[in-house]
Amino acid sequence: MTELKIDRETMAKLSKSLAFIISPTDPTVVALKTAAETGTDSDIKRARQLFMKLKPGHRSAALEMLKA
Repeated sequence: MTELKIDRETMAKLSKSLAFIISPTDPTVVALKTAAETGTDSDIKRARQLFMKLKPGHRSAALEMLKA
């Protein structure tokens, strides 16, 4: 299994997927969008932490949407 590289472009795509799955105002969606826009280490770290705290089903669904 290959490891998914979560760069700024991927974070932007994840934020769009999660906005559809959860809500555009969800803190994780906002953090991913901010991290994609700014690219600062602190924003990326926060977005990653929030993404990992999501329900496994939401994470899986968002990642599956990237493959499509």
